[in-house]
Amino acid sequence: MATAQQEMPLYGSDPIPNSRNAANAETVDSSGNPVRYSYSKVSRPTLTVWQPPAGKRTGTAVIVVPGGGYVHLAMTHEGTDVAAWLNSLGITAFVLKYRLPSDETMVDKTIGPLQDAQRAIQVVRQRAAEWGVRPGCIGILGFSAGGHLASTAETHFMTPVIANPAGVSLRPDFAVLLYPVISFDDSTGHRGSRDNLIGQHPSAALIQKYSNQLQVTDQTPPTFLVHAEDDKTVPVVNSIYFYEALLRHHVPAEMHLYPTGGHGFGLWNHTTKDQWPDRLKNWLATGGWL
Repeated sequence: MATAQQEMPLYGSDPIPNSRNAANAETVDSSGNPVRYSYSKVSRPTLTVWQPPAGKRTGTAVIVVPGGGYVHLAMTHEGTDVAAWLNSLGITAFVLKYRLPSDETMVDKTIGPLQDAQRAIQVVRQRAAEWGVRPGCIGILGFSAGGHLASTAETHFMTPVIANPAGVSLRPDFAVLLYPVISFDDSTGHRGSRDNLIGQHPSAALIQKYSNQLQVTDQTPPTFLVHAEDDKTVPVVNSIYFYEALLRHHVPAEMHLYPTGGHGFGLWNHTTKDQWPDRLKNWLATGGWL
């Protein structure tokens, strides 16, 4: 259903902000059955455009943010597979290969991934006409730690961490969070994601800043959440806390919780006949994005 994909440097010919002069140590693991690509030590971010056929395009765009605990990127089942499915709905997908936090490659690793997420929104909005996208129909979709990054993008857009001289809106128009890391609290968060992003001994202020249920405002965009109750990696309360915060601020939200499914199921939770992509399709149609 998709046309040829175009991968491009996220910052074009401009210098990558917040970067140290370090060698490119990126590695790719394609082992396993089925084969899934996992990228580690990413320091050169890219954006890959997945276009549906011209006659099928709805004008909606979704930036896809794979997970991996801020230590690797699950680029297949939480990236390219999702982009292909979005194309089947007529949505133009943009798979974000974002920088993974590292003191070796970044001056401030705590903002590196958010810089890339904001830049992706900026690029898609600036070049919307080129890709047949409506500038007011740009969403972000993230899994696990990618869900943390997506929820950071939707709650921190008023504080740019990239150059934005044209004043392009960095606010996604909607967000989709799949088994997301939301809280960095000791009791409910995913410690690995927290340690990788903000360090093993972060200040209370930094923990609060990136506990995104505490950053929801009335301007946070509509959000769709999915989680399994038996998730042992990222407790289901992460989604619940975020959903409750959205309700308190009167932000339109929909959440689907499944009794089983664990963590990292990607597009298909094989423990249930009810599949979240079907629910998401309905939600997107109701919101006017299909």
